Amino acid sequence: MNIAQGGLPWIVVSFLITFLCFLLTYFAPSQLRYVSLLISIIFLLLSGTLVIFFRDPKRTIGNGIVAVADGFIREISYEDDTDVGKCSKISTFMNIHNVHVNRMPLDGTISEVVHHSGSHLPAFKKESEKNERVILVLKTRIGTIKIILIAGTLARRIVPYIKKGNVVKKGEKIGLIRLGSRVDIYLPQKKIKNLTVRLKERVKAGEDTIAQIND
Repeated sequence: MNIAQGGLPWIVVSFLITFLCFLLTYFAPSQLRYVSLLISIIFLLLSGTLVIFFRDPKRTIGNGIVAVADGFIREISYEDDTDVGKCSKISTFMNIHNVHVNRMPLDGTISEVVHHSGSHLPAFKKESEKNERVILVLKTRIGTIKIILIAGTLARRIVPYIKKGNVVKKGEKIGLIRLGSRVDIYLPQKKIKNLTVRLKERVKAGEDTIAQIND
């Protein structure tokens, strides 16, 4: 199983603590052995859970514009964005059990990577607009696309894999939100033939098509 870049240190530390607690079980006084054993079991379960959290499966890249994140579609709206103009906004909510690696929706060049500090409110709430986030602006063959990676209650760290000026292919990995959260994508309306997803539909990053291009 592949492990996402940025997730391995968490897994290693958890397994190391598990090993040390198991080791302590053999050398600790009898009255502390059961406590040490219990802590060992808890960290062993945590270690296994982290392996699942940070899995990075291979994906077969889909047609059209593909999903940036795994999860379910929580919002579809139409806005007038300062970077994209009149656009379709698709918001994907990532649960803890989803794959946390985010992928490029279309071939393009990264023109901006901007990090904003903020709070860590639940990502499904309206107030999460004030949460910590990383804003990516992409130049593509259909014009400007914007992606916003938003941290949530448990997701305390966003790890971008790319930087300004990178040329990235559709489906390539662009970042990781540890322990899930939310990803918004803004697509220029004039270049979109139609959206291919609906509210509450589940999607996989890089694999499922979210919109068709108006050629």
